[in-house]
Amino acid sequence: MKIMTVEQALGTNVYPGRGIMIGRSADGANAVVAYFIMGRSENSRNRIFVKDGDGIRTQAFDPSKMSDPSLIIYPPVRVWNQYTIVTNGDQTDTIYKSLLGGGSFDDALCTRTFEPDRPNFTPRVSGLAEMGKDFKYRLSIIKSGDAEGKSVQRFFYEYSKPAAGEGHLIHTYSGDGNPLPSFTGEPSTVLLKGGIDEFTAAMWKSLNENNKVSLFVRFIDLKTGRAESRIVNKNA
Repeated sequence: MKIMTVEQALGTNVYPGRGIMIGRSADGANAVVAYFIMGRSENSRNRIFVKDGDGIRTQAFDPSKMSDPSLIIYPPVRVWNQYTIVTNGDQTDTIYKSLLGGGSFDDALCTRTFEPDRPNFTPRVSGLAEMGKDFKYRLSIIKSGDAEGKSVQRFFYEYSKPAAGEGHLIHTYSGDGNPLPSFTGEPSTVLLKGGIDEFTAAMWKSLNENNKVSLFVRFIDLKTGRAESRIVNKNA
């Protein structure tokens, strides 16, 4: 198993798109949840993260320039009881409603497919962090199985009792292109160094300067449940 630094995992990729990282802090005391968005078009770049209760939502930085909100305005992070949900689309609410009704992360995502943005068919990436004595988390990617968008592939990954200083990263694209190539393989194993400010700075710096838009990082104390968050918006 190859463990990479955040810089190695993201720094050489011009366009990883939207990405989720979940893991355990270097001191072992905190769950770490991170989510970032990037953009190539003016519409995609015209966004910021804002607080929304215990979670966050995307919002137009300049509402007058927003042309189509359908796939870019959504709540990436929601919290329910011991669960923190993070996704790259409105499947956040699908998962939230499933948990609320006694269902599961997997059940919820089996009702969803990739985004209908032909020809990219952007994958839906999702994560679920479960706090408690035995911290664990799940990641998922749903993507098209062919260039025409006729088939769907769903992949699920579970990580129990993660080691201190270790996390897993998944994102929508393996790089830039037309159409954009979907992420392939298992989530990358990444090394988590330092506290929340050091980690946030390292992740933000690793994202391509021209394409990065916003970053959210949260550290959650595994004993007390106390959460500390950071939001970085290029459009600040």
